[in-house]
Order: sequence, then structure tokens, then C-alpha cells
Amino acid sequence: MSEKDKAEELEDIQSEAGEILDEQGHVEEEIGEDEELTVEEKLQDELAKEKDKFLRLFADFENYKRRTSKERIELFKTAGQEVIVSLLPVIDDFDRAMKELSKSEDKEMFKGVELISNKFKETLKNKGLQEVEVEQGDVFDADVHDAITQIPAPNKKLKGKIIDVVEKGFMLGDKIIRHPKVVVGN
Repeated sequence: MSEKDKAEELEDIQSEAGEILDEQGHVEEEIGEDEELTVEEKLQDELAKEKDKFLRLFADFENYKRRTSKERIELFKTAGQEVIVSLLPVIDDFDRAMKELSKSEDKEMFKGVELISNKFKETLKNKGLQEVEVEQGDVFDADVHDAITQIPAPNKKLKGKIIDVVEKGFMLGDKIIRHPKVVVGN
């Protein structure tokens, strides 16, 4: 190879190297721009993550407020349940007293006790207490009634039905706080 050829080849190599270096410089510039974008993208990703955390935390807090509000309402509805349950035997005593006083000849005493009994029951009714209506001949429902015993039915129509109510049942709002105790025919 002549020197002229060598020089041309060297020149070609240098120009190719220059082109490669130019491309590399251009690529480095693009990489630099990408790095800036990735930093910006990283910040945007972090911001998006923080917004997501905030929204989740806010939603959790709203759920907490709603749940505690619902629990407070339920608590207020049944706040006096223990007191009312403890007063149920007094209602039973009034009913027994009324039954016995109705046999007595002293009608004034009967009226006085009846007034007190009605006022007491009305006060409890205003607090949400209501009697579970049960009568002889009603169909026995294990969800509502509490069967204390079974006896042979006096007739076939009373089989599986309530024959006698031993103790009244009561509800406070929608919740049964004392099931009526009944005798069922079999």
C-alpha cells in the first residue's frame, strides 16, 4: 500500500471516528435530556404516590367518621336498654297486681294502681319499648317465642301453636330484649 492510500484510509477512519464521536455526543446529549426527564418524571411519580396516599388516608378517615357516627347512633338507641330490661319485672308485677285488684271490691285502689301502671308503661313506650303481641292460637316461631314447655294440644287445631303465654315479651326498637315465654301444643 502506498502512502497515499494509507493517508486516504487514515482519513476515512478519522472521518468515521468523527462521525461516531458526533453520534456519541448527540446520544450523550439525548441521555442527558432523558436524565432530566427521568428526574422530572421521578418527581411526578413521587407526587402521584403522595396524592394517592393522601386520597387513601382521606377515604379511610371518612369511613372512620361514618362508622363511628353509626356506632354512636346505635349506642344512643340502646343506651337505656339495661335500665329498661331491669324494669321489665316491675311491669310484670303491675300486671299481677292489676289482676288481683280487679277481683277486689275497692275500685278506687284499682283505679289508682291502674293510673300508675299506665303512666309507667307509657313512659317506657316513649323510650321505644313495645310489647311483643302473642295470643293463644298463634303459630309458634322459634325466632320470636321462647317455648318453656310442650303439652298435649287440647284439640288438633292447636298442634304446633301457642296454648298459653306465661311471660310477656318486649322489644326495644327493632330488637327483642325479652322473648315471650309460651307453652306450645304438640
